[in-house]
Amino acid sequence: MSAWSITEPTPRQKWVAGTLVVLYAVITIIPLIWIVATGFKSPADAISYPPKVLFDPTLEGYVNLFTTRTRQTQEYLEANPPQTWYEEIVRQYDMVIAGPSRYGERFVNSIIIGFGSTFLSVFLGTLAAYAFSRFKVPLKDDLLFFILSTRMMPPIAVAIPIFLMFRTLGLSDTHLGMILLYTAVNISLAVWLLKGFMDEIPREYEEAALIDGYTRFQAFRKVVLPQATTGIVATAIFCLIFAWNEYAFAVLLTSGTAQTAPPFIPTIIGVGGQDWPAVAAGATLFLLPVLVFTVFLRKHLLRGITFGAVRK
Repeated sequence: MSAWSITEPTPRQKWVAGTLVVLYAVITIIPLIWIVATGFKSPADAISYPPKVLFDPTLEGYVNLFTTRTRQTQEYLEANPPQTWYEEIVRQYDMVIAGPSRYGERFVNSIIIGFGSTFLSVFLGTLAAYAFSRFKVPLKDDLLFFILSTRMMPPIAVAIPIFLMFRTLGLSDTHLGMILLYTAVNISLAVWLLKGFMDEIPREYEEAALIDGYTRFQAFRKVVLPQATTGIVATAIFCLIFAWNEYAFAVLLTSGTAQTAPPFIPTIIGVGGQDWPAVAAGATLFLLPVLVFTVFLRKHLLRGITFGAVRK
């Protein structure tokens, strides 16, 4: 009789599990592939029915995304021939490039607000989580529930009060206002996630450091933080994803100076209506920073989300 373990999956179970994982990956990645492909289609191919899977790729969508165009007379077009490849693309519609679009500004706003609020959320969340984990805070359970309750309400429920408050304080359409707002929303998630990581770090390490002459802050900085790196990175990724993709508050509270990419991308208009290749190109570029950030820190993320799953 061959040895058999109840903890070791059978070959058939491995095959079924692998098939399900591959199938799930394919289903989830198809929309992303379609968005990327649409960015390289012409406007006619983007709205064709039935949808075109095979098409002649073009950079028209990216040209339209980063430029503004205006129609000119035939005499003007003949007197000013195109000088670059992207001007030739625009000339197909008897138009010329009038200047750069505002997508670049909106993209930079997303980076400033997204990463700024993420840093502030993780910084404050780490300090609060350490305090809740290590000290006897009065009404600790009630305070933790109150912090978590801020995530329970839908954004639209507090949209009008926040709009009026921001208008009174002069924070409407400002980077500082959006960073503070996203920090306030994300800090509850940061505190709860990081408290779990802090609880898993043995207190004996800090006590040994204090005996060696470290101050409480030095023990926190040199002993706790290095061991909580995986939790901090995992929390930062989740906070960044929310701040990066947030739409409702961005539409309500920004219009120009601090407007981010999500409310700007759907407003891209081309010849005769919505410019779907430009919208897809903008969405593709918008995915890259978070994708790169997550892939770069994926080892910490995988360790972070499983930290403490098996207790000794």
